[in-house]
Amino acid sequence: MGVPFKKIPRKDPRKEDAVAKFYPQLVTLGDNADLEDVAYVMKEKSSLTLGDIKSVITNFVEALIDKLYGGQSVNIKDFGVFSLSARTVGVEKKEDCTAKNIKAVKINFRPSTTIRPDVTATRAGQKIDFYDLEALVNKDESSSGGNSSGDQGGSGSGGGGLDENPLG
Repeated sequence: MGVPFKKIPRKDPRKEDAVAKFYPQLVTLGDNADLEDVAYVMKEKSSLTLGDIKSVITNFVEALIDKLYGGQSVNIKDFGVFSLSARTVGVEKKEDCTAKNIKAVKINFRPSTTIRPDVTATRAGQKIDFYDLEALVNKDESSSGGNSSGDQGGSGSGGGGLDENPLG
């Protein structure tokens, strides 16, 4: 279907009298895809079993952590580079700069140009389609006869279908 967005008003925080402008903000629908979901999609496109794929992905994550914690960055060709960065506290003297000055460590990912989203792409497999979630919800409400109770017939499970209005 595409990637939904909602319209969010924002003011320039540097100007007290700034007029709010509306910006599209991407919305994630439903639950996160987990290892099982990704492995199932991969299974459908290969001759490997679901268990084989899950095992490979689990082992990949463990190997990735080993390499990162060993001080290396990890470059997966045509995917991207994983690396570590740190939030640190500065000190005036070089001899006072120790590992205690590292307050937090974060894993970074820089996607390769082959997977980096391109909103100007025209090829079907590379193009990202966006749609206005509010317009879709309003269209669904008007075509359903204006159900005034607000009940869209959803199960209430939070499964992420369009039965729920993520705009509130």
